[in-house]
Amino acid sequence: MKKIITLLIFGIIVFSCKKEKATDPIPDPGNEEILLDIPQGFPYPYVPSDNKPTPNRIALGEKLFFDPILSRDSSLSCGSCHLPNLKFTDGVPLSAGISGRTAMRNSMTILNVAYQPYAFWDGGVPNLEQQVLAPIENPNEMDFDVNLAVERLKNNPEYVLEFQKSYNLDPSVYTLTRAIACYERTLFTGKSRYDRLVHDGDSSALTISEKNGMTMFFNEEGDCFHCHVDYNFTDYSFQNNGLYLVYPDSGRARITGRSTDVGKFKVPSLRNVELTAPYMHDGSMATLEEVVEHYNSGGELHPNKSNVVRPKNLTTQQKQDLVNFLKTLTDE
Repeated sequence: MKKIITLLIFGIIVFSCKKEKATDPIPDPGNEEILLDIPQGFPYPYVPSDNKPTPNRIALGEKLFFDPILSRDSSLSCGSCHLPNLKFTDGVPLSAGISGRTAMRNSMTILNVAYQPYAFWDGGVPNLEQQVLAPIENPNEMDFDVNLAVERLKNNPEYVLEFQKSYNLDPSVYTLTRAIACYERTLFTGKSRYDRLVHDGDSSALTISEKNGMTMFFNEEGDCFHCHVDYNFTDYSFQNNGLYLVYPDSGRARITGRSTDVGKFKVPSLRNVELTAPYMHDGSMATLEEVVEHYNSGGELHPNKSNVVRPKNLTTQQKQDLVNFLKTLTDE
């Protein structure tokens, strides 16, 4: 009888174990890698192997991007200088930091940032993950030790859970930077009237004036296409466009230390340029008309100025046509 009872107990244990194993939780679909939804005619961007996009990671990165928890006084987030309604710029010459401080340069749009080979006007950071650290620790922006920012996140049970769901790790500098970068790689723009003409063959997408401006943009008359090329309207090079004779901000030279790089800044994308004023690295030009007139005049005679920037002698109508064309790059 004792043997029978023992066998029955053993059978119950085995059955229970099998039953428990059969009811393991279903894997979270939020952890499955997804493809980025890129615009028509754009190549698929490079994505680091340790930061593949998943719904959980993207959601976590978006939450962090708009949360002021990452600034020293909890007053400023990444989204404070990159507003969605302004195509992820902020509409002022120089961005505002905490405690009334002012950032050094104008906020560039981060739309299509997945294609950028380096970050910032001077190209001083080689990838999106590392870029996240700069505004957090910059004394004129968020002014916070990133390690202390991580401690805040560790003391927030909701964030701890979301980091575990996204990376199977607690909050850290590694996971913080990757989450925000993962979100930023989902921010694309490429559905403008220009794209309707080029990709959809819609000849009615542009007016006659806009088409005339487009012709000038892409030929030697306007000379814009030398630097503003391809799907993102930039070649990502560093150019001195003759903005000043003496540059208070030395630009690329701050990184390279070369005098030949003084006044050179990364060529910005012209996507949504109608809505991303003011312009130039220091926000010194308020309108597209000013920008076109600057290039038409040829700029200042700085020794590092690009040879493409020279007097164009465009007529008033030609300049207006060029401005009109630039406005067709606005994402609808």
